[in-house]
Amino acid sequence: MKNEHFRKAEPKDLPVIWEILKQAISRRKDDGSKQWQDGYPNPTVIENDISMGCAFVLCVEREVVGYCALLINDEPEYENIEGDWITNTDFVVFHRLAISKNHIGKGLSKKILLQIEAYAKSKKVFSIKADTNFDNPAMISLFTKMGYQYCGQVYFRGSPRKAYEKPLFT
Repeated sequence: MKNEHFRKAEPKDLPVIWEILKQAISRRKDDGSKQWQDGYPNPTVIENDISMGCAFVLCVEREVVGYCALLINDEPEYENIEGDWITNTDFVVFHRLAISKNHIGKGLSKKILLQIEAYAKSKKVFSIKADTNFDNPAMISLFTKMGYQYCGQVYFRGSPRKAYEKPLFT
């Protein structure tokens, strides 16, 4: 696709980000998943992401087509992993990755993961950690294709999640 860019989200992006997340919540439900079926994420979560400067969007031309939140060393639940992380160094963690329903199947999730790698390296951080529900085969497959390794499970809001890490060696 031409003219793609990855940037920090701005307050004006909130309505389209929330629409993308609502679509993803609906897709997860239609797939029979329990992920994101408990009122999370919601607009307040996105507002907080934007105000903390950790909300990012993928744009094609001028259209926001994807979303994720990026944090550095900021996931307390990861300290309680049932399993072992590959590294014990600084890490970027991403949450709430979603693509607009009009752009599914175009490889944009992969492009966001590549942007996350570039972001991590730009911050001199050489590990990416993430998690997903056990019943999210699309994300599990993407992790595998992108070189993430399964490390164990973590818990969010009482639910077990598969935890992954990708070390980035320069």
